[in-house]
Amino acid sequence: MWAAIFLLPGTSRAQVAIAGVVKDTTGAVLPGVTVEASSPALIEKARSVVTDTAGQYKIVDLSPGAYEVTFTLPGFKTVHRTGIVLEGTFTAQVNPDMQVGAVEESVTVTGQTPAVDVINNTASFVANRAILDTIPTTDRNTVSRALLIPGTTVTPFVLGQFNLTSHGSAREDFTIAIDGLRVNNLCGNGQYSGFYMNDASVQELTYSTGSENAEIQSSGIRVNSVP
Repeated sequence: MWAAIFLLPGTSRAQVAIAGVVKDTTGAVLPGVTVEASSPALIEKARSVVTDTAGQYKIVDLSPGAYEVTFTLPGFKTVHRTGIVLEGTFTAQVNPDMQVGAVEESVTVTGQTPAVDVINNTASFVANRAILDTIPTTDRNTVSRALLIPGTTVTPFVLGQFNLTSHGSAREDFTIAIDGLRVNNLCGNGQYSGFYMNDASVQELTYSTGSENAEIQSSGIRVNSVP
């Protein structure tokens, strides 16, 4: 029996984001603010957008890691927000208040990453490298760790392949990806995977088990490994 890897980009992607609303000290929204997110986790090192007429912005498809966000607008002091750590499918909300002043003047705000995602309601379990090293499983792979998630079932298949379901989801809806690129195979109708990553090469592992947004093509459990 020959098994092929089924590659489908885009819909299985599970990346983090930064979003919010920029205002001045009176509470008025500020359109046209340049918002730049920088991090060693990005290949291009920095990514920027501009706030819309409602002062809103969203920087999407970011990689997990630590970020600094910079807000600049002529006539206002530059604002730096540091210490933002993104994991899994989390969208961090950063809402700065900009003060009138020269662009050369800056305000740096250092604080903890927002603990609650008020934009997404995706149910997920995120394991970074520290958690992966701590989880007491004899087999350090995707299947063994999935069994620690309540409501998750593992169905073994031939030649080391497997399928995951969560809370009664359909087997056909299971997807597994590497940095957003789907790697299910063609056994059955694509609901199985025999792909195992070297555990030492995984930086973060995310199991999304429900409440997905409209961009996701199916309702089953999704697993995304970030090298």
